[in-house]
Amino acid sequence: MNRALRRRLANYIFVGACLLATGLAVLSLTSLFISLFWNGFSGLNMLTLTKDSGLIAAQDPNGPQLGGLYDGIVGSLVMSILAMVAALFIGIFAGTWLAEYAGESHTGNIIRFLNDVLLSAPSILVGLAVYTYIFIVMTWHNTPQYTYSGLAGAAALAILALPVIVRTTEDMLLLQPAQLREAGVALGASRGLVIRQIIWRAARTGLLTGGLLAFARISGETAPLLFTAFGNGQSIALRHFISGIADKTSALPLLINSLYQSPLTVNFAWTAALLISLAVLAVNILGRFLARGSRHS
Repeated sequence: MNRALRRRLANYIFVGACLLATGLAVLSLTSLFISLFWNGFSGLNMLTLTKDSGLIAAQDPNGPQLGGLYDGIVGSLVMSILAMVAALFIGIFAGTWLAEYAGESHTGNIIRFLNDVLLSAPSILVGLAVYTYIFIVMTWHNTPQYTYSGLAGAAALAILALPVIVRTTEDMLLLQPAQLREAGVALGASRGLVIRQIIWRAARTGLLTGGLLAFARISGETAPLLFTAFGNGQSIALRHFISGIADKTSALPLLINSLYQSPLTVNFAWTAALLISLAVLAVNILGRFLARGSRHS
């Protein structure tokens, strides 16, 4: 066998392995969505989307039936939005400092290392840390009982999203050519103005991708919410938003965890899982659309 034939054979094997791996990934994703739609699509109706999940009495031979998933939907949206607002604000500025100011300094390397550690930290440890911190603060204020809240849940989710945004922001800013910075400085702009008006705009597609990755990370988290939000089966009323988010708050992952334990409500668990998957899919499609629009412009 000559060298050219060996090279072609090695290339065919490599391409075949890549196609096989891609096919397995697509097959796994397709089977997951088929399972979600097969088991959860029947539960998608107005009752499910507009009523809270508290068990309501019903004249039914099968016993009490579940009201809906409205409280979990609202709770997940509120906590995720609050978490993303905090994580984006802190993460983009922190990633910008690492990319534009820290360089290879000792302090910058330490922060990068700590960020990578937090990136791989188990989510249950983050929830436990937030729980412990709030418990200590309440102990200092002579409060005898720990109070679960949606704000604590949002704080735990923000901590999980933060390292993803920091790392993505730093990587995207470092990919921008140095000529952009030099051109801005040559026109008399300050370094901060160059970053805000030129570098951030050039990297907005990557920053958007980082936000989407962070949202995908926190959208289905259950463990940290068990220690913080806990869930209560009631939705947050807009007129009592502050008091509602400061109390026990429900979320779709918490509902999945509780509903799947009973054969009477397992279908609603599948429906909640389908809603989370559709939300993540919709956000990613929207992000792709916005990113394509920014490239064309």
